[in-house]
Amino acid sequence: MKIKLHKGDLPDGLDLGPLVAIDSETLGLNYFRDRLCLVQLSAGDNVCHAVQFAPGEYAAPNLKTLLTDPTVTKLFHFARFDVAMFRRYVGVRTAPIYCTKIASKLVRTYTDKHGLKDLVRELLGVDLSKEQQSSDWGAPELTEKQLAYAANDVAYLHRLKEVLDAMLAREHRTELAKACFDFLPSRSELDLAGWAEEDIFAH
Repeated sequence: MKIKLHKGDLPDGLDLGPLVAIDSETLGLNYFRDRLCLVQLSAGDNVCHAVQFAPGEYAAPNLKTLLTDPTVTKLFHFARFDVAMFRRYVGVRTAPIYCTKIASKLVRTYTDKHGLKDLVRELLGVDLSKEQQSSDWGAPELTEKQLAYAANDVAYLHRLKEVLDAMLAREHRTELAKACFDFLPSRSELDLAGWAEEDIFAH
């Protein structure tokens, strides 16, 4: 996959189409301690646009426009985390959303393995390397290995969606999946507001 690195925002006039695969890299998994470092995007055309952020510099008007555009579906794996990070650091409520992890949990009930690596291996026959997952994403200059890893996180999402859509339709769970996707921005708001571990729907 070809990688185009942009500092601070997407370039003006970039049109990624109606379905954009998106992922993010952070310093860790704590929304308040670990900052957003990189956002990678792909239109499914074998090109990855990676936006790198310096600490505290999250103006990114073009990225904000894309994340909030109602005509563009944002395609994630584990959208809950990325959407919360975008809310916390970029200051926008991302929608509409499709999440391959939620789709997987709704149709791959024969397994408890719903990570991206597991999905890509089973459904697409591709082995992904996770070697750079725990590297320093806050470094001023990212390595070629880091950028290749980041690109792989969005490289297969369009193809995964096609397979998962067919499985959802087969099991008559398409509308249920859409309802879950629609709730994700609110689920992320709950995470940021202190209800990350509590199931507010439980008795």
